[in-house]
This record gives sequence, C-alpha cells and structure tokens, in this order.
Amino acid sequence: MTHHPQRHAPQLRIPATYLRGGTSKGVFFRLDDLPAAAQVPGTARDALLMRVIGSPDPYAKHTDGMGGATSSTSKCVIISKSTQPGHDVDYLYGQIAIDTAFVDWSGNCGNLSTAVGPFAIANGFIDKARLPENGTFPVRVWQANIGKTIVCHVPIANGEVQETGDFELDGVTFPAAEIVLEFIDPADEGEGEGGGSMFPTGNLVDDLEVPGVGTLKATMINAGIPTVFVNAADIGYTGTELQDAINGNPDELAMFEAIRAHGAVLMGLIKHVSEAPKRQHTPKVAFVAPPADYTASSGKRIAAGEIDLLVRALSMGKLHHAMMGTAAVAIGTAAAIPGTLVSDAAGGGARTAVRFGHPSGTLRVGAEAAQVDGQWVVRKAVMSRSARVLMEGAVRVPADTLPG
Repeated sequence: MTHHPQRHAPQLRIPATYLRGGTSKGVFFRLDDLPAAAQVPGTARDALLMRVIGSPDPYAKHTDGMGGATSSTSKCVIISKSTQPGHDVDYLYGQIAIDTAFVDWSGNCGNLSTAVGPFAIANGFIDKARLPENGTFPVRVWQANIGKTIVCHVPIANGEVQETGDFELDGVTFPAAEIVLEFIDPADEGEGEGGGSMFPTGNLVDDLEVPGVGTLKATMINAGIPTVFVNAADIGYTGTELQDAINGNPDELAMFEAIRAHGAVLMGLIKHVSEAPKRQHTPKVAFVAPPADYTASSGKRIAAGEIDLLVRALSMGKLHHAMMGTAAVAIGTAAAIPGTLVSDAAGGGARTAVRFGHPSGTLRVGAEAAQVDGQWVVRKAVMSRSARVLMEGAVRVPADTLPG
C-alpha cells in the first residue's frame, strides 16, 4: 500500500481557550484566530466547530473532540472586537448537536455569557488603562445571536481577572469568584404577533394543544430565550425530578419534544412542527411546580422553605442537569409578572426576585417588570454566576476538516 503524504497533511493548530462559564463549558476562539474560511458564517465554520467538539458522534461520547457529550458541554464561542457602539466585544455562540451534523446559532448560552467578560479582559479586548487595580469591571457584551446587551461584572485583583473565590454555584463542584451578570432588555422586541412583546401570543397563559398529550396550560415567553412553561402536575410530574427520571425514557422525551414543537409554532418561531428538529436550541421547554422538599443530584437536601418554586427544563432534548442561564432569565422575568404559570407556582403576586429549585440545587434571579401602554416590559434580569479558564493554548483539527 503506497503512502501518500499529501493525503495526510499536518493538523491545523488554532489558538483557543477552554472555559467554564456557570454550569456550562465551551471552547472559546478569537475571530481573528480562526482559519479565513471559518471567519465568516457558513459551512466551513460549522464543519470546523463540529470537528473541534467531536460531532457528529454516533457513540454520543465526544471521545475524539473537546465536547462533553451533553448539551452543557457541547458549545463553541467566537469573540471579536465589538461592531456596536458602547460595547467591548461581540459574542457569538454555537450550540453543537451531539449525534447529528448541526450547529444551532438561534440563541444565546446564558451560562457561557459569564465567561465572555473574563475572556475579553484576558485576551486584550479591553484597554488596560480602563481596568481598576482592584475592584470590578463591567464588560459590555453584544450578544450577536440575539442582538442583546449583557453586562458582565468581572472581579479584578492586581490588575488581572480574579478567578478564584468562595462563591458557590449549585451544579458546579468547586467555588470560584462571583461574577454578576445583567441581561439588559432581555425580552424579544422583534416583529410578529403581540406587537413584538415578550409574550408572542399576546397572552400570559395559552391553551396549548399537543396531539397525543392533550390541551395544556402554557406560558410562552421570549425573555433570555424563548421558553414554553407548563405545569408539572399537568404532565404527570412533581417538579422534583432529576435527570435519570426522564432522560432514559424515550416516550417521555418524545412528549416534551411534541410540547416544544407545538409551542414553537404558536410562538411564531417555526411555521410547522416538522421544522422543529432544525431548531433544537430554541425554544426551551420547562415545567414548574410549587415548592417541595427534594434531594439534589449531589445528595444535598433542598427544603421547600428555601425556594419560591420548582423548575425543571430541557435542553437539546434532554432534562438539563441544572438550569440554562437564559432560561433562568425567562424564569425570573415570568415570575415577576402576575398571572403567568411561573408566577402562580411561586404563589402569585408581583416580585423582583425569585429563588427556584433545579436538579443541582437552587438559583436566585432578579427581574423587575412593569406595564407600559398595556404591555409588560422588563428592563433587566440579574444573576450571579462564576467562570474559570480550564485550559488555554491551541486546539488541533485535521486539515481536511475545512472544505477546499
């Protein structure tokens, strides 16, 4: 057998940083470091990022890539100098499907948003003269997928990003420095029914008809990320479930996907349920219940008295191990608006913050809502997360990954 050297070119070497942000982790790139073909959206970029992560992987293990074979760990981020006035960086996020050849660019990752601030500072996107010697620095991030501003308040010690600290985040094993995230005007102001309000149907609660499941009460909100909320009791759950109760059951997962797909149509995100497989990242589907005692995945006991409500959410077709940051924005926003299913589960009434129980523990998110000309508006949602550089250097991908 003849050996053809040109068929076996050296791997491409691409500068990258592997970061944890909140309860997610992903591979971060500076736009300028990507091969030219991948510096613009399209098939070359998608092919590159899939190969970095190790997708599509029929074994669903990501053994030959940087992914972690879960929706929380199958993510890539591209950071560039901001194109928007008054912002420091543009942040573009790709959710990489695990067993199919697909990159979903339709939404944001709220957890990885936490890591964008530290990455921007460490990679020279912020003029050193602007940084305090000690204190916090507000990195103004333009979230390019959804056209929103996120302010990432990064702690600074001795002129550098402070990563270590004693802030504990349920779903993350070790403590780190606290980073406060502000999601500015998190509701969608796009076109469509409801005048571009955060409730695309114009209603706080709708009757959602799902063939084979029934007609469910649903709150469909577009804040942080489009989310369909249903009551746990209406679909046979308590709201205290952990991943194992749902993720091994194809029938249950199919039910959630049906709810998600029919909700997506009512929200105007897709025209027909058949389009749902090509839009996996959005909307999310979640179920809510009043507070109850439960044991978190770590074994920690969560008492009903510690929380305002229970929420479980699915991401990329599986029950999430904690809570997506963007869905937490949706939860906080919906909880602030009396009459939504989320507000009802928390006991009703107006509130400016909510602490909810998720499979890994609890999370507090603040949001203030007001009615303007009969429409609900939320100016910002706030939550605390943490982030840490796990590894930096370069990723390698075979040279034939890129077409041409």
